[in-house]
Amino acid sequence: MKSSIFLSVRGYVRVEVRGQNLESFINQLVEKRILAWDICFYEGHAKLYLSLKDFFGLRPLLKETGCRVHVLERFGFPFLLNRLEKRKFFAMGLIGFIIGLYLLSSLVWQVRVEGNELISTQDILQTARQEGIYKLQWKFRLKDSDVMSKNLQGKLAGTAWVGVEIQGTQVIIKVVEATLPDKPQLLNPRHLVASKSAMVTSIFAEKGRPVAKINTYVKKGDILISGILGDETHRQTVVASGQVKGIVWYTPQVEVPLLRQYKTYTGTTQNRSYLVLGSRALQLTGYGALSFQNYETIPERKTLQWRDYVLPIGWLRERIMEVQLVDRPMELAEARAVGMEQAKLEIIAAVGGDAKVVNEKILHEKTDNGKVYMEVHLEVEESIAQEQAIIP
Repeated sequence: MKSSIFLSVRGYVRVEVRGQNLESFINQLVEKRILAWDICFYEGHAKLYLSLKDFFGLRPLLKETGCRVHVLERFGFPFLLNRLEKRKFFAMGLIGFIIGLYLLSSLVWQVRVEGNELISTQDILQTARQEGIYKLQWKFRLKDSDVMSKNLQGKLAGTAWVGVEIQGTQVIIKVVEATLPDKPQLLNPRHLVASKSAMVTSIFAEKGRPVAKINTYVKKGDILISGILGDETHRQTVVASGQVKGIVWYTPQVEVPLLRQYKTYTGTTQNRSYLVLGSRALQLTGYGALSFQNYETIPERKTLQWRDYVLPIGWLRERIMEVQLVDRPMELAEARAVGMEQAKLEIIAAVGGDAKVVNEKILHEKTDNGKVYMEVHLEVEESIAQEQAIIP
């Protein structure tokens, strides 16, 4: 087929020519330099392609040869315009959709900050707003990325580098914070004393004079590592430092239900779909009340993207799965183990992650109203040193 973009713009047709003088008609086309292609002869008729302009100039040739022409197919932009003219509302909607899509893709829909730790995101966004970087800003009103980066770095104290990158409908502000040397902290002379009553298991004095001894009992406030060196004549005070660990006793009380509830999926699901425009969603399917009471919703969102441009249009699919709550009784031995583990986790969370339980036992146990009540004795090895200033 000899069609091209030029012919598609001007329009062309496929016609059927009937008559006894078909050969004379074709010869006249050649003599008149009328463009025709893909000519196929059949018994009593022929089919060929003509440009729209040449088609309207066939009348003299048809009269001269006595042939008749019938249009089989129409191609090109003029016929498309003719069809759209008959469907004005569809054409207006299509044009409106294209214009709306262009306008939506010309706005900034998200401003994201990356790399900041010490400088708050709110301060960065507020400074960026002064440079014209904010949501629902026209992208053509934004300055060049290098200019915005330089201006932001000049206004944000404590930054070594600031970069601004425009990706589709979102602006990404990348921050590299300046590393400042730590200022040495000025400390007054002090002791390390016991923060709790405990039995000392280990002592390491980095600075100062160790006073407590291993396997001895100390009370809260007793000096473990003294910050006073020497005697009355030659006396020196220092900032005592080191590490002291000891065994501390705890008696937490816990309760464990003998009936536990578990969640299982029944396999019954319902789906809902939404059309997402910016931060709003229009529900398309899945109307009506759910046929089950207990459920979990699993969302799956897809965003329309063209190359690096992320458009504020997408689809959201929600999968609603029915769940069933099942009660399972617990054996007494299992309840004891669960209660003991719960007590240890509570104590470790309270005293710090470096602590460890070295001994455990159940002091009292009572079963009442479907629950096991326990009083547990735990021996925990933990750091017991805390600072105390030396008062002259």
